[in-house]
Amino acid sequence: MTTLTQRLIQPYYQTSNFLNYLQPIALLAARFYVAWIFFAAGLTKLRDWDTTLFLFEEEYSVPFIPFELAAYLGTAGEILLPIILVLGLASRFGALGLSIVNIVAVISLVEIAPAALYAHVIWGLLLIQVVVFGGGKLSVDHLFKMKLSTQA
Repeated sequence: MTTLTQRLIQPYYQTSNFLNYLQPIALLAARFYVAWIFFAAGLTKLRDWDTTLFLFEEEYSVPFIPFELAAYLGTAGEILLPIILVLGLASRFGALGLSIVNIVAVISLVEIAPAALYAHVIWGLLLIQVVVFGGGKLSVDHLFKMKLSTQA
C-alpha cells in the first residue's frame, strides 16, 4: 500500500517542485504587466493635462479630496509606482500603492462597464500576489535580502 501511495504522490511532488522554479518568472510577469497598464494610463494623463483635470472634475468622483489634488496624486502614482514595481524595489509598497490607485479608480467612476471592472479585478489580484509574496527572486528586493543575509 505504501508503495502505491508513493508512486501516486511522487509525480505530484516532482511537478510541484518544477512549478516552484517558475514562481519568480510568474511574479515578474505579473509585476511587468500591471506596471505597464498603470504606467501607460499615467502617460496618457500627462499627454493631455487639461483633459485629465476636466475628467477628474466632471467624470471621476474621487471622494474626500479636491479634484486637482486627486489628478496630481493619481497621475504621480501611475507614473512612479510602476517603476518601483518593475524594478522590484520595495515591491510590496509599490503593489500596495497601485492597489489603492486601482480601488480609487473603480469607486471614482459613477458607472463602470463590466469588462472594465473585470480588468480592474484581475489587476487587483495580480497586485495582491505581489503584496503577499513580494517581488520574488527576480527583484532588487531579493538582491538586497541576499546581500544583507551574507553580511549578517
